[in-house]
Amino acid sequence: MERTLRSMTLDEKIGQMIMPGWDVGAFRNVDSDEFAKVRRNIVDFHVGGLHVYGGDPTPVALAINEMQKLAKVPLLISDNFEGGVGYVLFGATRLPLAMAIGATGDEHLAYEAAKLTAEEGRAIGVNVNFYPVADVQNNPANPIINIRSFGEDPATVSRFVRAYIRGAQENGQIATAKHFPGHGDVATDSHLEMPVLNVAPQRLESVELPPFRAAVEEGVQAFMSAHIWLPQIEPEKGLPSTLSKNVLTGILRDELGYRGVVFTDAMTMRGVSANFTNEDATLRAVEAGADIILIPPSVEDSFRAIKSAVESGRISEKRIDDSVRRILRTKAHFDLEKSRFADVNRLMTLLGTREHRDFAQQIEDQAITLVRDERHALPLRASPDLRVVQINVLDSRNGWREGAVGRLAAAELPKRFPRAVTVQVDDQSTATELDLIRKLAQTGDALVVNGFIRVAAYKGSIDLTNAEVALVRDLAAMKKPFVFTVFGSPYVLTHIPDLPSYIVTYDTSPLAEASMIKAITGEIEFKGKLPISLPGLYPVGHGLTAK
Repeated sequence: MERTLRSMTLDEKIGQMIMPGWDVGAFRNVDSDEFAKVRRNIVDFHVGGLHVYGGDPTPVALAINEMQKLAKVPLLISDNFEGGVGYVLFGATRLPLAMAIGATGDEHLAYEAAKLTAEEGRAIGVNVNFYPVADVQNNPANPIINIRSFGEDPATVSRFVRAYIRGAQENGQIATAKHFPGHGDVATDSHLEMPVLNVAPQRLESVELPPFRAAVEEGVQAFMSAHIWLPQIEPEKGLPSTLSKNVLTGILRDELGYRGVVFTDAMTMRGVSANFTNEDATLRAVEAGADIILIPPSVEDSFRAIKSAVESGRISEKRIDDSVRRILRTKAHFDLEKSRFADVNRLMTLLGTREHRDFAQQIEDQAITLVRDERHALPLRASPDLRVVQINVLDSRNGWREGAVGRLAAAELPKRFPRAVTVQVDDQSTATELDLIRKLAQTGDALVVNGFIRVAAYKGSIDLTNAEVALVRDLAAMKKPFVFTVFGSPYVLTHIPDLPSYIVTYDTSPLAEASMIKAITGEIEFKGKLPISLPGLYPVGHGLTAK
């Protein structure tokens, strides 16, 4: 590693500290403009890695191999496999999100989920997973962390973070603890603007930092910073943690003793880009202690900014060497020189196997949580005579990661209730359409209402519309069995506290829909416990069983 460092030019060292995004789905062949752009980043700017987006596994693996061939030093290839490789790439295994795993209470499932993800990810050529989320989710209004966190209790989150890191790194994939120093207690999405976490150092030490400290103790190989401002830690107004030496060096390096690689979060996010130029943000991140500038708006501008800063003396070459040494050490630790290429021949026998899919469903089946059943409506026993009206209520019509939600539930319910019908409403439904739903509900013997609340970047909110809330209340007021299940953000009950029924799945995937159908019909037991509190209603650990 030291020999490699000594042999590198200044340009090559600077390049190791830059990691652009790459839309692999746009890659077609070596003559394409997209290939030429990525090739230039590797050959001319010597980038140390690529963050990949989208596509199908086999073309992605082939494209990654082509890029690895161009690199003098093995590339870090990263992705956000928060819900398994299938969360990003079609055909691989889609796993439940962190809060569902937290609801099981079994950290061994976190270990196994990480192991499975590492095996599938490395087969494709992805050696860095930007996961686990080590944020403590303690703000019900948080629109971006939410179900991506293992829960609200710092000790519990720490346990699951440790297990996930072990599962990933023991199976050859670099784990990343994010978003340091903690993104859980904010009500703003840093993709849209910079959140502010105005807490005292003592509070940070007791709530936000324990999972990150646990990650350091577990030997995590990477951290990712958060684009949030901590006024009581960083006196410069509006300076996000990504650019704060007090945070990245003072807390992470000096206080927590972390010696590994630090990634910035994506520098295109408005938590940074709205207030800082690309060049200024790049230099301030390096000065703060970041090692890798992730997805800068311009690779060339970031590269030239760092080089000019070294040549002018603003940043020492020793500072560059410190980062590159950490990067090379991590690459060597995972033997990327020998394992940089994807084994395409393994994909058909490894990705999305029945064993992997069954494991994913097992997690969701153990996670689904019965919070309330005041009318004792559960279970709804399968019957050829019962007319069940199922109503899917979506907080937004568009933007669903896995296509139209509610399809599996619509297909599965009639297998138990042949007279069942399913309808859908969303944020664009008219008052006339909502009234028609009310009339349809009156014809049913039982109502199954499913709220889908998407937690996603650049969305900014996690609520049903006022019209949808009014509809749900009207449906609940009808004198008949009523079952309400929330898919996604678990906090709907805090907005509609008078619901007689409440079930939480912690995800919006087909896995969650399958668990819901089985649980409400008594085919599986409700085993999950709330990993978060519903303020004023239910504490962490609450969960009922329907017999």
